[in-house]
Parts: sequence; structure tokens; C-alpha cells
Amino acid sequence: MDRGRVVDPVHTGGEDYIVAKIPALPDWAAADVTAFLDRKAGQRGASSHTLDAYRRDLAQFFAFCDRGSIAALADVDRRIVRRYLAYLDTIGYARRSVARKASAVRSFFGDVTRRGELPLNPAEQVARPKLPKTLPSALPQRTMHSVLDSINGDDPVEIRDRAILEVLYASGLRVAELVSLTVGDVLGRDQIRVIGKGDRQRVVPLGHPSVRSIHRYLNEARPALARDSTSDSLWIGARGGPLDERGIRRIVRRRAGTFPHAFRHSFATHLLEGGADLRSVQELLGHIELATTQIYTSVTRDHLKATYERSHPRA
Repeated sequence: MDRGRVVDPVHTGGEDYIVAKIPALPDWAAADVTAFLDRKAGQRGASSHTLDAYRRDLAQFFAFCDRGSIAALADVDRRIVRRYLAYLDTIGYARRSVARKASAVRSFFGDVTRRGELPLNPAEQVARPKLPKTLPSALPQRTMHSVLDSINGDDPVEIRDRAILEVLYASGLRVAELVSLTVGDVLGRDQIRVIGKGDRQRVVPLGHPSVRSIHRYLNEARPALARDSTSDSLWIGARGGPLDERGIRRIVRRRAGTFPHAFRHSFATHLLEGGADLRSVQELLGHIELATTQIYTSVTRDHLKATYERSHPRA
């Protein structure tokens, strides 16, 4: 994260930031943005968190265009996109936030172009800010075991929270994938079928500790939390309704002092440390490209080096 820069509260690991007011979409762009978001919502992999981020980023871009006397999508060209990104940098946005906003604009116009409503994507050839390579934050195995073992009460909320963390660590699920699980997805199963980004399906096994935690949650905790609810959502909040992504993030923050994606990082890193091959980890994570998974090999190398230096008498 760039110190002294403006950072949006999106994909930052769950920290609390001040959320700027979302500008209204100008009339000439509102219908197209709404249609784009509706199509995104129809994709199983597009979470409400993702849709909110797209809405905010596109509203900000088109408000900028409107101030520049743009009055139609066809009037948006490469120059205005470049000016917008330069403007974001000038007012102090972090490079990662600028890159995400550029990606939202590129994605929107790519959709419009594919539908034949514009001949060219004005954001296609605009360079995004170069980002420093950052390694995922994985919890050490000892820390992970300590976090899980510390949640051992008999209260329904304690039982639920233990099951949530056990499943996150055992499966490497994204938080949106975890929230979408139903009772039928896990009942009596030691593996689950997940529909991830881009509507892609994968099967993820569950270890014995997570299966036991789910079984206990379904039998002892969920009925007490759900009360008269008819929802088939797996995870139920204290008020009896389904937990959403924000609720899951709060639980992970309270119980583990981190964010759900850290459990996904830990899942992948610890598999590789245990001898799993990269292709298998790629499949379990639902990555399209092997290169996306390869970053975890760097995490593992760094961990092994630190272990060596800490443990070897002549390191």
C-alpha cells in the first residue's frame, strides 16, 4: 500500500477506511452501466462486493467524463481515459486503486464493444500503473492451528465460527464461494462442488477436522441460530438470517485477526510445503493460469529460508 495515498476500501484485506460518497451516474451512462452490472450479477462468480466496486469505480469515471462535457459513450476516447487516470494519480490515489479503476473501465467498454454497441474499446490500449509484486500473506501452520484450537466453546456462535474457519482453511474457498454454500452442498459429504469465478466448477475435498466441525454445526448450532428460518444457506447469523460476505469478514477478523483471503493463501502455501504439486493446487484454487498459482512457490521458498536461518546451527 502506498503511504500517504488514497486507498479505496476494496481488496485491501478488510481494513477500515473512509468510504467516499459515490457520485451519481450521468443520465447518458446510467442505463448502460446498470445493464452491465446486471449481466455481471448473472455470473455466479460476481459477488455483491465485486458489483459494488464496479458501480463505484464506473460512477466515478463517468462523473469525471460528465464534467469534461462528454455526453455519450461514443464520445469517450483514449485521451479522456488517460486524463482520468492521471487525475486519480494527481489527487493521491494509490497505484493499486488506480489500476483497479482502470480495469473496471476497460471491462465495461470491453462488454459494450463485444455487444456491438461501440466499434473500439477506448481503454484497451491505455497503460495501467505498474504495481510492485507482493506476496500473499499466509499464516504460519502453528499460528493457524492455534487460532482454530482456541475456538472450542459450546455456544452456537462459537461452534459456527469454528466451522467457518475450518472450512476456509481446509478448502481454500474464496469468501463469495463460502457464502454461497447451502446445507445440501455439505450434508454428509467429504468434498464439495464449488462454482467459482467465471461460472467455473471445481470439486474441493474437505479434511476430517472440517467435516467434524460442519457435522457439529449442522446438528448443534445451526438449528439454534436459524430458529424458524426456511433458508437453505449453510451459514446463519445470530439474528437468524444468512451470513453475507461482510459478516464472514467480521468473524475472521475477530477470531483470527486477519481476513478470509489469508486462509486461502495459507491453504495453498501449506499444501506446497507439504509436497503437493503445483497443478493440483491450481485445480483446488480454481485458477485458470498456472502462473497465478506459482506466486505461492515464492511464499514457500521464503518460509523455508526463514525456517532454515532460525533453526540451523550454522545458518
